Amino acid sequence: MIAACLAIALPAFAQPVMPLGSGIDVSAFDPAVPAQVDFYGHINGKWMRATQIPASKARWGTYDQLRATAQEQVRSILDETLKQPGEAGSETRKIADLYLSFVDSKARDAKGLKPLQADLARIAALQDKKDLPDLMAYLSRSGVGTPFSLSVYQDAKDATRYAVYASQSGLGLPDRDYYLKDDDAKLKVARLAYARHVEKMLSLSGDAAAAIHAAQILALETELAKVQWTRVENREATRTYNLYSFNQLAELAPGFDWRRYLAAGGLAGKADSLIVRQPSYFAGLAGVIQNQPLEHWKSYFSWHLLSSYAQYLSRDFVDERFAFSGKVLSGVLEQEPQWQRAQRFVDAAMGEAVGKLYVARFFPPENKARVQAMVDNFLATFREGISALDWMGDQTKQEAMTKLAMFRPNIGYPDKWRDYSALQTRPDDLVANVRAMRNFSHQRNLEKLGQPVDRGEWSMTPQTVNAQYSPLKNAITFPAALLQPPFFNVKAEDAVNFGAVGTSIGHEISHGFDDQGSQYDGLGNLRNWWSSEDRKKFMLRAGGLIEQYSAFSPVRGYFINGRLTLGENIGDNSGVAIAYKAYRRSLGGKPSPVLDGLTGEQRLYIGFGIKYRSLQREDAAILQIKTGPHSAGEFRVRGTLANQPGFYEAFDIKPGDPMYLPPEKRVIIW
Repeated sequence: MIAACLAIALPAFAQPVMPLGSGIDVSAFDPAVPAQVDFYGHINGKWMRATQIPASKARWGTYDQLRATAQEQVRSILDETLKQPGEAGSETRKIADLYLSFVDSKARDAKGLKPLQADLARIAALQDKKDLPDLMAYLSRSGVGTPFSLSVYQDAKDATRYAVYASQSGLGLPDRDYYLKDDDAKLKVARLAYARHVEKMLSLSGDAAAAIHAAQILALETELAKVQWTRVENREATRTYNLYSFNQLAELAPGFDWRRYLAAGGLAGKADSLIVRQPSYFAGLAGVIQNQPLEHWKSYFSWHLLSSYAQYLSRDFVDERFAFSGKVLSGVLEQEPQWQRAQRFVDAAMGEAVGKLYVARFFPPENKARVQAMVDNFLATFREGISALDWMGDQTKQEAMTKLAMFRPNIGYPDKWRDYSALQTRPDDLVANVRAMRNFSHQRNLEKLGQPVDRGEWSMTPQTVNAQYSPLKNAITFPAALLQPPFFNVKAEDAVNFGAVGTSIGHEISHGFDDQGSQYDGLGNLRNWWSSEDRKKFMLRAGGLIEQYSAFSPVRGYFINGRLTLGENIGDNSGVAIAYKAYRRSLGGKPSPVLDGLTGEQRLYIGFGIKYRSLQREDAAILQIKTGPHSAGEFRVRGTLANQPGFYEAFDIKPGDPMYLPPEKRVIIW
């Protein structure tokens, strides 16, 4: 009887269900610019005219605003942690130690360069190039850049095991083009500014011959740049997988004592081979080591030690570092507030410990459940899309279906939190904390060798505003911080969510099938599962995207590199196409609701266009063009929507409209 009475009584106490809103803020719209003429300007025009990039930022847009929100959320957590840090050795006490050591400017200024004196003396004491392997291994453990780096990842051809990867490294400028492009005035200015920056930093360290040593460093790095692979070449999965036994390394790069280096790096007995990503670079590096005098190498390593630690030293080093990396390279006017820099440091050191606190406060379970339902819908929609492809054969389709069925969605936070018990911290010694953090990370990475692969491991923290696909784990990851307005709004009808976070879900799924991700199977192995004919058809379509995006110029005289951005452009185009189909699928054959005068289909495309609205400083835009895999936000919108048949229907775009692209020129892959 009691149960029956309760069943009858419950509806009387139920809260009314509030109708979901459109989720669209039309205040940024510019009605003077029709959607058919300039869709990006139509939905973002007022915002762009009214917005200024904050002085401490290189760009400002929807992503940046959400990152600022997440920063403030984490700040509230850190404020409480500082008030109640907990017992010695606890995660909260370690978080407090890291933060306090960063913001203690007086202690940093008092120490000056003292924390690095022993390392600088070690470099200065070098008497023979034969000792370079020991020095380079030591510096690498401390996170200092050297001409190459070793890391432990899953073996791309046997994703059940970990392997050692060797990669080119060692430049102080962002890309080889900054050293080698003499016909580019902007890059030449940056190169000259870099030489002055190196000289100033060396002078601050007490180097009486700073100008001479700066010239040596620039010349040496230029020689490294000449033999490095381009970023486009480094995208190619099969070309960057080259297995070498330790014995073969001496043949590839003679004159460098690899055995000594590997022993000093802690790899002796843990592995007997490694994967060299750029073999010709390592062969060229051997010549650079042989031809450059020892004194030049000593200057080079002293500089990279200073550069690596500059942001953690006294104010003069911090300011000089920003004067180049912030002002020159990105056009930023002033440094971020110290609390933001401190927070970034804590995130880098103990990101998952902070993330555990972040999720408990800012990520309700219903968010995860609703996003999981969206992911399930998108995977089903992608499956239907594969079945309907007219350019792919049955055998390749079956392989694609198998891979899709093995996708692992990671939503919000990892199933298992990282253990930081081995990390030792102090509240009064920032450089000691940096060393501890870097050595902890290095050792943790090294200890993976010989252990089972942890497919649940995350490479981002829950408080990160980003998303990711891992081809080796065949996993898509959406951190908690991304899953909040304006990317995901539980109070909004599905359409805008499908256009914002939904297109990101589709984007990350499609990375498993872009020009590089499609070379990995469902287990994460680098294996060709395509018929030769289907691969040719796929790459023909990809070539169309390369051509389209290479015509876009975010900065006068600088064009998007369609080959470098190909994977992300495929992701954008496929992500929007999947989002549209998934939204229509969710309607179950019913028409979409009209909210605020907009159909669901219109709100979906508007959500996508708002997601990538942004302003960017010119120097930062050039830096992105040269080094980034993503196209500029405006062209992510323009380029993608021009290829979407549903977009034309939603906004009645016809031949003659500036937004119109003839059907035969539209690129549709997935």
